[in-house]
Amino acid sequence: MDQHREHNALEVHLDEEKFRRMSVAVPNVEHLTEDAARATQAEHSMTLWQSLKLYPKAVGWSMFLSLAIIMEGFDIVLIANLMAVPAFKKQFGHQLSDGSYELTATWQSALTNGAYVGEILGLMINGIIADRFGYKKTMIGALTLVTGLIFIVFFTQSVQQLLAGLILLGIPWGVFQTLTTTYAAEVCPVHLRAYLTTYVNLCWVIGQFLASGVLKGVSLRDDEWAYRIPYALQWIWPIPLIIGIALAPESPWWLVRKDRIEDAKKQLLRLTSRNNPTFNADETISMMVHTNELEKATTEGTSYTDCFKKTDLRRTEVCAMSWFIQSFCGATFMGYSTYFYEQAGLDTSNAFTLSMVQYALGALGTFAAWFLMSRFGRRTLYVGGQVVMTCLLLVIGFCGLASKSNAGAQWAIGSMLLIFTFVYDSTVGPVCYSLVAELASTRLRQKTVVLARNLYNVGSIITNVLTPRMLNPSAWNWGAKSGFFWAGCCFLCLVWTYFRLPEPKGRTYGELDTLFEQKVPAREFASTKVDPFLSESARSDSIAVEKAAAKETIAHVEKLASNAS
Repeated sequence: MDQHREHNALEVHLDEEKFRRMSVAVPNVEHLTEDAARATQAEHSMTLWQSLKLYPKAVGWSMFLSLAIIMEGFDIVLIANLMAVPAFKKQFGHQLSDGSYELTATWQSALTNGAYVGEILGLMINGIIADRFGYKKTMIGALTLVTGLIFIVFFTQSVQQLLAGLILLGIPWGVFQTLTTTYAAEVCPVHLRAYLTTYVNLCWVIGQFLASGVLKGVSLRDDEWAYRIPYALQWIWPIPLIIGIALAPESPWWLVRKDRIEDAKKQLLRLTSRNNPTFNADETISMMVHTNELEKATTEGTSYTDCFKKTDLRRTEVCAMSWFIQSFCGATFMGYSTYFYEQAGLDTSNAFTLSMVQYALGALGTFAAWFLMSRFGRRTLYVGGQVVMTCLLLVIGFCGLASKSNAGAQWAIGSMLLIFTFVYDSTVGPVCYSLVAELASTRLRQKTVVLARNLYNVGSIITNVLTPRMLNPSAWNWGAKSGFFWAGCCFLCLVWTYFRLPEPKGRTYGELDTLFEQKVPAREFASTKVDPFLSESARSDSIAVEKAAAKETIAHVEKLASNAS
């Protein structure tokens, strides 16, 4: 391993053996490396404003594709919060001894987990289809499928039919969960990656906010339209998105992985401003090709099993755990916010009002995250956010020790949840999207992100089995005392984050490849100096060694041939 310490700073370089393997696969590797080095230097030297001026189209297209997450956030909130709508509970629930209606904890878990089961299947299919057909075609196919499947939940007459519809809808939802993030990570330069990948979280929050507003509007209806109207509104999204995505550029990184270099350059030019004297499209494409060849020199394959080999095993672990933390850090309280507020003693109208305030704070939190990430980086926010959330969950748990008749305690719980939402959406919520998109290798990014999201979905299924039983008065009836359980889970997540989560801020994908390849400890990623390109003399020496070895092999073969004759 070519690394040494100087002034307490770790330095790592491209392995010479790997460069020799690249020189065999790429005839003009020295020229390619020089161009890639210049493009890397150009990206590092750009300011945020210069990046925006050069890539305004990339920003626009990335933000447009991410609108699909607004639709998914809207849908997911409907599943959990419709359970607080009286008409929905009367249609699909059973009558309690006091005359009110409630879905059983079993059916609450089934409905919320049904969508996650579909998403797990959709994600695994997405990892294969997106790699084969590209991001655009996969997104358009998923949106077309959503348009048809909405009919099932709109015309549902039974809770069993609703469950079947949610499982099927989960399949295209799984596509939206990852493609929007990976597209954002691949169409923009280093300084814009954090903003565009975390914008996905803002879209999620917007969807949640819109759903809460719709549910507040229909919550007092006592007929079937109280739950049919929210489902009908889902038809607003797919058609405009399909038209826009059909016009969008494909990811140049995906085209490079398919060896369609000229097509990649054309799409890159569609993503950037014209007549910019500081931008060289050929050098930027060379950087993509160099990173792709660098990763091929380590792992040739692009299957799911390759995500668990060599350095990609660590990258898969980091991405998967980063997303798993989202489901086990106590954020489950936010997903059941309206239901929780009602169980805490608030009436339906006030419960939905607080939910809307909660999601508005979530949007503000994402804006705060943009400022904080540029100042402190991803790792610091992840660690700090979990410290604060653990404390807030403990406070919620202690407030839960008070009687439900204690109005002050119940409003304190609601207030803590609002603060928790702001902290979560300033740290773990948005930063996770940036981490999983940046820390996966470019060749395995789609499949790594799929596996990471599926671990999140598995975690969500577990929390969706536990949480209704914690809150439901006909089950465990823990109420706000559930905060103690989630505080413990959040603390365990914090321990993993401190020791295992690296800092990708300001690194190109080639630099991240080198850091992982050289097995740099997570806590030293930020301070390590990285050179993903060998010096000119070292490159020449490596190529000379490879050529000499090739000549020696040829001479040996010719000698054997002459002896045989």
